[in-house]
Amino acid sequence: QVLLVETGGGLVQAGGSLRLSCVCSGPYAFSLHVMAWFRQAPGKEREIVAAISSRGLTTYYTDSVKGRFTISRDNAKNTMYLQMSSLKPGDTADYFCAATRTYDSDALYFNQRDFDNWGQGTQVTVSS
Repeated sequence: QVLLVETGGGLVQAGGSLRLSCVCSGPYAFSLHVMAWFRQAPGKEREIVAAISSRGLTTYYTDSVKGRFTISRDNAKNTMYLQMSSLKPGDTADYFCAATRTYDSDALYFNQRDFDNWGQGTQVTVSS
């Protein structure tokens, strides 16, 4: 089992920036995991925000964050990041880090059911 711990959430004004971090620990190398950020706003279903392949060569973004958010990872530090810029009130949500192990370095997943390890979440609030 992989332990995921998110940090970096908080309160920010619209137009501002935040960087979320997700530190991973466990019996398998971080570099073997596809990673992703999901978010869940109050009263809404959890949705994919961005995903990154195990070596960081391929990324995916949901349309609403393209051009504003950047997902990245540092496999030497067992850490994934989400740089969020030009934040909007609609980005307000709990943000969750997710991981799933793969031996396919090109694999990329977008569905919750494809991930079997989850962090506890970090809250992001964007005020107008």
